[in-house]
Amino acid sequence: MKAGDRVLDVCCGTGDQAIHYAKRGIIAAGIDLGPGMIKLAEQSKRKQGLGNVSFQIADALNLPFENNFFDYASISFALHEAERTARDRIISEMKRVVKKEGALIFIDFQVPLPSQPYAYLIKAIEFIAGRNHFRNFKDYIEQGGLDELLRKNQLPEEKRDYLKNGLMVIIKARNV
Repeated sequence: MKAGDRVLDVCCGTGDQAIHYAKRGIIAAGIDLGPGMIKLAEQSKRKQGLGNVSFQIADALNLPFENNFFDYASISFALHEAERTARDRIISEMKRVVKKEGALIFIDFQVPLPSQPYAYLIKAIEFIAGRNHFRNFKDYIEQGGLDELLRKNQLPEEKRDYLKNGLMVIIKARNV
Protein backbone atom coordinates (compact mmCIF):
# COMPACT_ATOMS: atom_id res chain seq x y z
CA MET A 1 0.00 0.00 0.00
CA LYS A 2 1.17 3.50 -0.72
CA ALA A 3 0.08 7.02 0.18
CA GLY A 4 -3.06 7.97 -1.71
CA ASP A 5 -4.42 4.42 -2.00
CA ARG A 6 -7.97 3.81 -0.74
CA VAL A 7 -8.28 1.06 1.86
CA LEU A 8 -11.32 -0.36 3.64
CA ASP A 9 -10.90 -2.11 7.00
CA VAL A 10 -13.88 -4.43 7.50
CA CYS A 11 -15.03 -5.17 11.06
CA CYS A 12 -12.60 -2.48 12.20
CA GLY A 13 -13.37 -2.62 15.92
CA THR A 14 -11.54 0.23 17.67
CA GLY A 15 -10.11 1.40 14.32
CA ASP A 16 -6.46 0.66 15.08
CA GLN A 17 -5.72 -0.86 11.67
CA ALA A 18 -7.44 1.92 9.69
CA ILE A 19 -5.59 4.52 11.79
CA HIS A 20 -2.31 2.71 11.07
CA TYR A 21 -3.09 2.99 7.35
CA ALA A 22 -3.99 6.68 7.68
CA LYS A 23 -0.70 7.47 9.42
CA ARG A 24 1.03 6.19 6.27
CA GLY A 25 -0.88 8.65 4.05
CA ILE A 26 -3.42 6.08 2.90
CA ILE A 27 -7.07 7.14 2.58
CA ALA A 28 -8.69 4.72 5.00
CA ALA A 29 -12.25 3.80 5.92
CA GLY A 30 -13.37 1.48 8.68
CA ILE A 31 -16.74 -0.18 9.18
CA ASP A 32 -18.13 -2.09 12.12
CA LEU A 33 -21.59 -3.09 13.34
CA GLY A 34 -20.84 -2.01 16.90
CA PRO A 35 -21.70 1.63 17.67
CA GLY A 36 -19.39 1.49 20.69
CA MET A 37 -16.48 0.38 18.52
CA ILE A 38 -17.10 3.17 16.01
CA LYS A 39 -17.29 5.69 18.85
CA LEU A 40 -13.87 4.52 20.13
CA ALA A 41 -12.43 4.65 16.59
CA GLU A 42 -13.71 8.22 16.11
CA GLN A 43 -12.22 9.27 19.45
CA SER A 44 -8.85 7.83 18.48
CA LYS A 45 -9.03 9.54 15.08
CA ARG A 46 -9.73 12.92 16.71
CA LYS A 47 -7.03 12.45 19.34
CA GLN A 48 -4.47 11.79 16.60
CA GLY A 49 -5.75 14.59 14.36
CA LEU A 50 -6.18 12.41 11.27
CA GLY A 51 -8.30 13.72 8.40
CA ASN A 52 -7.73 10.87 5.95
CA VAL A 53 -9.65 8.18 7.86
CA SER A 54 -13.38 7.76 8.34
CA PHE A 55 -15.51 5.34 10.32
CA GLN A 56 -19.12 4.28 10.04
CA ILE A 57 -21.55 1.76 11.40
CA ALA A 58 -22.14 -0.74 8.62
CA ASP A 59 -22.73 -4.44 8.04
CA ALA A 60 -19.90 -6.40 6.43
CA LEU A 61 -22.57 -8.52 4.71
CA ASN A 62 -23.78 -5.49 2.76
CA LEU A 63 -21.00 -2.91 2.41
CA PRO A 64 -22.26 0.63 1.70
CA PHE A 65 -19.72 1.37 -1.01
CA GLU A 66 -19.71 1.37 -4.80
CA ASN A 67 -18.19 -1.47 -6.81
CA ASN A 68 -14.44 -1.19 -7.43
CA PHE A 69 -14.05 1.79 -5.07
CA PHE A 70 -11.05 0.67 -2.99
CA ASP A 71 -7.52 -0.41 -3.89
CA TYR A 72 -7.42 -2.72 -0.84
CA ALA A 73 -9.67 -4.19 1.81
CA SER A 74 -8.55 -5.84 5.02
CA ILE A 75 -10.18 -7.89 7.75
CA SER A 76 -8.53 -9.00 10.98
CA PHE A 77 -9.78 -11.70 13.34
CA ALA A 78 -13.42 -11.39 12.30
CA LEU A 79 -14.01 -14.26 9.87
CA HIS A 80 -13.64 -16.91 12.57
CA GLU A 81 -16.43 -15.15 14.50
CA ALA A 82 -18.91 -15.34 11.61
CA GLU A 83 -21.13 -18.22 10.54
CA ARG A 84 -19.94 -20.17 7.51
CA THR A 85 -22.36 -18.60 5.01
CA ALA A 86 -21.59 -15.14 6.38
CA ARG A 87 -17.84 -15.68 5.85
CA ASP A 88 -18.36 -16.18 2.13
CA ARG A 89 -20.74 -13.21 1.91
CA ILE A 90 -18.23 -10.93 3.69
CA ILE A 91 -15.46 -11.99 1.31
CA SER A 92 -17.78 -11.53 -1.67
CA GLU A 93 -18.58 -7.99 -0.51
CA MET A 94 -14.88 -7.24 -0.01
CA LYS A 95 -14.16 -8.45 -3.55
CA ARG A 96 -17.00 -6.33 -4.91
CA VAL A 97 -15.74 -3.04 -3.45
CA VAL A 98 -12.05 -3.64 -4.33
CA LYS A 99 -10.84 -2.81 -7.83
CA LYS A 100 -9.85 -5.66 -10.10
CA GLU A 101 -6.18 -6.42 -9.52
CA GLY A 102 -6.50 -4.76 -6.11
CA ALA A 103 -5.77 -6.83 -3.04
CA LEU A 104 -7.52 -8.24 0.00
CA ILE A 105 -5.63 -8.66 3.26
CA PHE A 106 -6.70 -11.34 5.75
CA ILE A 107 -5.39 -11.86 9.28
CA ASP A 108 -6.76 -14.69 11.38
CA PHE A 109 -5.79 -17.85 13.21
CA GLN A 110 -3.66 -20.43 11.42
CA VAL A 111 -5.44 -23.72 10.74
CA PRO A 112 -4.65 -26.11 12.18
CA LEU A 113 -3.64 -24.22 15.30
CA PRO A 114 -0.03 -25.07 16.15
CA SER A 115 0.64 -27.17 19.23
CA GLN A 116 1.80 -24.49 21.61
CA PRO A 117 0.57 -23.03 24.91
CA TYR A 118 -0.93 -19.93 23.26
CA ALA A 119 -3.15 -22.12 21.07
CA TYR A 120 -4.76 -23.57 24.19
CA LEU A 121 -5.23 -20.07 25.57
CA ILE A 122 -6.93 -18.99 22.32
CA LYS A 123 -9.30 -21.97 22.48
CA ALA A 124 -10.16 -21.10 26.09
CA ILE A 125 -10.81 -17.44 25.23
CA GLU A 126 -13.00 -18.42 22.28
CA PHE A 127 -14.94 -20.78 24.56
CA ILE A 128 -15.43 -18.09 27.21
CA ALA A 129 -16.66 -15.66 24.51
CA GLY A 130 -19.92 -17.61 24.34
CA ARG A 131 -21.69 -20.53 22.73
CA ASN A 132 -22.34 -19.00 19.29
CA HIS A 133 -18.89 -17.47 19.14
CA PHE A 134 -17.21 -20.77 20.03
CA ARG A 135 -19.39 -22.70 17.58
CA ASN A 136 -18.31 -20.35 14.76
CA PHE A 137 -14.66 -20.60 15.83
CA LYS A 138 -14.78 -24.42 15.77
CA ASP A 139 -16.51 -24.37 12.38
CA TYR A 140 -13.84 -21.98 11.02
CA ILE A 141 -11.16 -24.45 12.14
CA GLU A 142 -13.08 -27.44 10.72
CA GLN A 143 -13.67 -25.60 7.43
CA GLY A 144 -9.92 -25.14 6.95
CA GLY A 145 -9.48 -21.47 7.86
CA LEU A 146 -8.26 -18.86 5.43
CA ASP A 147 -6.74 -21.37 3.00
CA GLU A 148 -10.14 -22.91 2.28
CA LEU A 149 -11.95 -19.57 2.27
CA LEU A 150 -9.57 -18.11 -0.31
CA ARG A 151 -9.76 -21.23 -2.48
CA LYS A 152 -13.55 -21.29 -2.33
CA ASN A 153 -13.79 -17.58 -3.15
CA GLN A 154 -11.28 -17.77 -6.00
CA LEU A 155 -8.72 -15.43 -4.47
CA PRO A 156 -5.17 -16.31 -5.50
CA GLU A 157 -2.67 -15.88 -2.70
CA GLU A 158 0.09 -13.41 -3.44
CA LYS A 159 1.96 -13.31 -0.14
CA ARG A 160 1.81 -15.04 3.24
CA ASP A 161 3.46 -14.48 6.59
CA TYR A 162 2.99 -15.78 10.10
CA LEU A 163 2.69 -13.98 13.41
CA LYS A 164 3.18 -15.14 17.01
CA ASN A 165 5.20 -18.27 16.15
CA GLY A 166 2.71 -19.46 13.54
CA LEU A 167 -0.41 -18.97 15.64
CA MET A 168 -1.74 -16.37 13.22
CA VAL A 169 -1.46 -15.98 9.49
CA ILE A 170 -1.57 -12.88 7.32
CA ILE A 171 -2.39 -13.39 3.64
CA LYS A 172 -2.46 -10.93 0.77
CA ALA A 173 -4.71 -12.18 -2.04
CA ARG A 174 -5.19 -10.64 -5.47
CA ASN A 175 -8.72 -9.65 -6.57
CA VAL A 176 -8.97 -11.14 -10.05
